[in-house]
Amino acid sequence: MKASPISFSIRVLAGVAALAFAPWACAHAHPKQESPRPGATVAADQTQVWIEFDDALEGAFSSLQVTDSAGHSVTSGNSSVDANDKKHMSVALEALQPGNYTVAWVAVAADGHRTKGRYTFTVK
Repeated sequence: MKASPISFSIRVLAGVAALAFAPWACAHAHPKQESPRPGATVAADQTQVWIEFDDALEGAFSSLQVTDSAGHSVTSGNSSVDANDKKHMSVALEALQPGNYTVAWVAVAADGHRTKGRYTFTVK
């Protein structure tokens, strides 16, 4: 049995619509803004690291870690996602010494998709 031109057109339109809406169905959280910014040089009085993401996060599965050049953690406590702004994650820092630091983040979007990344900054 041969498909009618109308049913073929409907299937083509449905496929195009599925592709057009696929990015929203498979959202991943990515950084929009970081503080300190990647590659930045900051003063030793830096007290926290925060990242603003483009999608809401699941706080229980998302995290920020900051380490010195020897790989030792310099965070003071656990990172957290802001209860009033699920796109904002931060972590407090211990007193920093001059040197290079690495921020490693894991972001699990509200829909369960996981992304991760890292960047460095320098304390003067």
